[in-house]
Amino acid sequence: MNSSTSKIIFIMGVSGSGKSTIGRALAEAMDVPFIDGDDHHPEANVKKMSLGQALDDSDRAAWLKTLNRIALQHRGEGAVIACSALKESYRQILTANLEEECQWVILKGTYELILERMKKRAGHFMPSALLQSQFDTLEIPEYGIHLDISKTLPSLITLLVKELNIQ
Repeated sequence: MNSSTSKIIFIMGVSGSGKSTIGRALAEAMDVPFIDGDDHHPEANVKKMSLGQALDDSDRAAWLKTLNRIALQHRGEGAVIACSALKESYRQILTANLEEECQWVILKGTYELILERMKKRAGHFMPSALLQSQFDTLEIPEYGIHLDISKTLPSLITLLVKELNIQ
């Protein structure tokens, strides 16, 4: 296992940007576990979002700490974690005690493209009506690998494998 595959790779972006799809494919390419942050939301958060209410910082706090604990459990073996991580303060919680062992992948796309994708997906608790609130909250970091999600999944994974130096 090379050093890239032992890192914790966080895939971040607004809802509907492709975090889960890209994260699963990258984890498979790296042969490491994939953790979908959505699977770890407290029931109260899921209910709130299902009702069309945006989460606030206090709603997200326990969820972010849970994902940090999961990331710490995978220290040294690597994992890919999909999480919106919309604000820098959220990213600091996620990477606490892991800073040097993390890599960020930032998924970027237009509101229109992501809204179109959200309307096509079935069975997700996050309604497309909340997309604007995610864009309003989003603080795009200057660090990390920035991906244009209008490209195909295979081309995005090829780029990530190259950028992350995965062998």
